[in-house]
Amino acid sequence: MNQFPPEQPPLEAEGRAEMTALAKGGRTNFFGFVLRLIARIPFLYIAANWYGPAELGRFASALVLAEFAAMLATMGEKRGLAQRLTDGEGPESNIVYDGLLLSLIVSAVFAGVLWLVPQPMFPSGEYSRIDRLVVLAIPAIALTEILLAAQAYKFDIATTVRSRAIVEPWAISILALVFYYQIPDEGLMLAFLASVYAALLTALWPFLRTYGLPKGWLPHPVTMGRIVVRGLPLAGADAIEWGTRRLDIFLLGLFASPVAVGIYYVAQQIASLPQKLKQSFDPVLGPVITRAVKEKDWKRIASQVRQVAFWIVAAQAGIALTLGIAGDSLMRLLGPTYPFATAALAFLLAAEVVAALAVTSEAALVYVARVRNLWLSVTTIVLQAVLTIAFMVIGRSYGMADGVLAAGAAFALVLALGFASIAKGIVLSRILGASVNNFRWALVYAAAPAVLVGWAFTEAPEWGRLLIGIPAVLAVYAWVVWKRGFTEDDRMLFRKNMVPQAED
Repeated sequence: MNQFPPEQPPLEAEGRAEMTALAKGGRTNFFGFVLRLIARIPFLYIAANWYGPAELGRFASALVLAEFAAMLATMGEKRGLAQRLTDGEGPESNIVYDGLLLSLIVSAVFAGVLWLVPQPMFPSGEYSRIDRLVVLAIPAIALTEILLAAQAYKFDIATTVRSRAIVEPWAISILALVFYYQIPDEGLMLAFLASVYAALLTALWPFLRTYGLPKGWLPHPVTMGRIVVRGLPLAGADAIEWGTRRLDIFLLGLFASPVAVGIYYVAQQIASLPQKLKQSFDPVLGPVITRAVKEKDWKRIASQVRQVAFWIVAAQAGIALTLGIAGDSLMRLLGPTYPFATAALAFLLAAEVVAALAVTSEAALVYVARVRNLWLSVTTIVLQAVLTIAFMVIGRSYGMADGVLAAGAAFALVLALGFASIAKGIVLSRILGASVNNFRWALVYAAAPAVLVGWAFTEAPEWGRLLIGIPAVLAVYAWVVWKRGFTEDDRMLFRKNMVPQAED
């Protein structure tokens, strides 16, 4: 008797082709995730060891508001563009250019305001003229998001991989090294600016080949107004989802030293790697869901969300276990200051696992209940802010160390994202009339032996934990999940030709 029966029914033939498209897109972007990881490590090492935690903390604080403004400036087109293209409101190129123009206008306004009033970007009060140039990143980031969303609608994920996983991270790593020998106090900011514009150009070229120039395009204020009204809930949801991963840095900048912010930023960069797995499915999940929404096929949407959520949480749990067990050794590689971030790293890794259902449920909610989703997102980030401030005030009143304050901010994120997963999962299930629950007991059965293997390596030297312990933990977890947790439908993620392609 099989002790681990499939917990979800097999996919219907109707939805198998779309799920295969999701699996293919996820595989392609997962390759990009691996490339991004490889490229990001040199940057973290250079920034943490050569520039130091104080400079890194100032850099991280500046990025928070600039990237937040860029997310708002997309006006929800990162996900709303797929729905507008599906509805067919005109020539596809003109639809995209409407979004690009609106985003450029809004991002220019944000950049101008922050240039004139830079203090919110630098809570420490320390910044230079070059640091203020971070506002130039706002239009580049916003336009890149829309260009990549347009390519994703055509199921072109390779452009996202090239832009986000190859060009951008390698550019910032290489230029951070070069600028260190020229302007060590401001090299991180210049390297960042160069990397975001390199990513923009990388996305622009294939976009022009796919969509070309606009045809008979005449921007109209009424059209722009409709995009704004329709996109505000999406823009708010996008900004809040992103903000939950950056609010803690901003609040740490207000309540703690730049060193604490630098420590936390390094831990966050490592812990956010599992989050990239969710982003692996984003480019194709939106177009697939919008087509199902147009047909009002709620069961199909539930199946898509449930399937992708399980894929994400299964992978995130394995990576979180691996990085968590070897966290202390990983942080020591970055310098003597950073082991204090080990507790923050553990909480941040846990946060990414509990957030899996929230982010996949939101992928559907933004199309079927965008206002309710926005209110849930607002509640989530308010809860996170209240908890983080409470932990910071308590920590400072007792004179706790920077590492403890960083851990408190990370724990607040765990609680807030746990609330979001439960609330958004319940709301989406009620709307669709079907469960979207992605939990399976097989995840627990796989985690247990992996933890035991990790515990066995705790007394090993650091090189043994990193070179042998990490692969051993990951291998045990992956084997149990594959053998006892994955159904045939789950395994399509690793297969290339699940559905025969129709002949032209």
